[in-house]
Amino acid sequence: MLNPAEKTIIHIPSVNSRESTKDKIKEVEHIIEELGTWQGADPATGFQLVKTADGRILRIADLVDDDPAKRDRVSAALKDPAQKNNRDHVDIIIALGMAKEGFDWIWCEHALTVGYRSSLTEIVQIIGRATRDAPGKTRARFTNLIAEPAAAEVAVTEAVNDTLKAIAASLLMEQVLAPRFEFKPKNPNTSTPAAGFEYGEGGYDPAKCNIGFSEEQAKFQIEIKGLAEPKSAEAARICHEDLNEVIATFVQDKPTIERGLFDRELVPEELTQVRMGKIIKDRYPELSADDQEAVRQHAVAALNLTQKAKEVASGAAGGGGGEESPNTAFVDDVRKFAMDVRDLDIDLIDRINPFGEAYAILSKTMSEESLKQVAAAIAAKRTNLTPEEAKDLAVRAVKFKKERGRLPSINSTDAWEQRMAEGAAAFVRFKDEGRYE
Repeated sequence: MLNPAEKTIIHIPSVNSRESTKDKIKEVEHIIEELGTWQGADPATGFQLVKTADGRILRIADLVDDDPAKRDRVSAALKDPAQKNNRDHVDIIIALGMAKEGFDWIWCEHALTVGYRSSLTEIVQIIGRATRDAPGKTRARFTNLIAEPAAAEVAVTEAVNDTLKAIAASLLMEQVLAPRFEFKPKNPNTSTPAAGFEYGEGGYDPAKCNIGFSEEQAKFQIEIKGLAEPKSAEAARICHEDLNEVIATFVQDKPTIERGLFDRELVPEELTQVRMGKIIKDRYPELSADDQEAVRQHAVAALNLTQKAKEVASGAAGGGGGEESPNTAFVDDVRKFAMDVRDLDIDLIDRINPFGEAYAILSKTMSEESLKQVAAAIAAKRTNLTPEEAKDLAVRAVKFKKERGRLPSINSTDAWEQRMAEGAAAFVRFKDEGRYE
């Protein structure tokens, strides 16, 4: 699966997983030996130099080695802004986790992951490493090698198909995993509404903290009094792009889980300030103390808002009484974009290829066409059309196709064309459900 001609991030398995040999250093050495002959390390970057059979010298960044001196040098070389647009700076990166070291490698063409990842968030973030835009790059791929599951073939393919649907929906910015948050400090004298954001019936109120929503970006913009702003470009990037990774680390931290669940005398600030603060310092030691605090505040805000939205949504679903929540509109929008992909009737599995005692499940390419298919299914799922309205719109969509030579697009900038596309997709779903005689 490893093509040395492709720019690749290799994620070796967790030492606790069934796919691991339990010796991460030997696993890295094995990969290097398969690629060619080791020529030593570059003294400036710490990259391993490997000569392939055809005479090329591969530059390999090893992020698995625990030696702080070696790891810090490699990590610093990957984050060197002067090399961001240099395609030849590094060829292969080997990591144990998700290569979360804060670098942005736009040239990555292949994310090769060994071992099962239980977090869909992690999978999407790994894929995100390979889907950055770069000059001349037209294709990216993700490969996940796992031990053959001890389950019926049908159950395995269904699980894989659900994962593919969730990945596709996430690539379409539908935020299946979690909504995107953008936090802004609230200043009554200088704060203004952002272009493209809706602020509810009353509009933007300069005197209070506002919650804005952009349907086009699937993003919430939330004003918070006293919120620390990131000062450096890297801290701003983390607040915009890496909050999910920070939160995932926090909720998977064993001491945090143990204290949060079982310590009755716990002061919440011990988790949100002390534990989260330590996680931020460990992940981003290069940031200043002010920037680390800004990242911590943004991460805690995102975590709390998501949990509060789930809590209110659960209460509403359970039919509980009590006064109406002031965040109803916010929760409604969260629920609009958080959906169960198992309800999307789409098959993204290409074929099953049996060989020996294992088998490969090959997915269809995530092309523009397949992404449109997922987008249409999502639109049909969340539409509020009645079967009769959907039928009328489907008729108009057929007429549109005769006139234009193509079906209406769900991504059209024209609202009427978009509505016809939604209606056509809903009509198909209603028909499959037997809603028409």
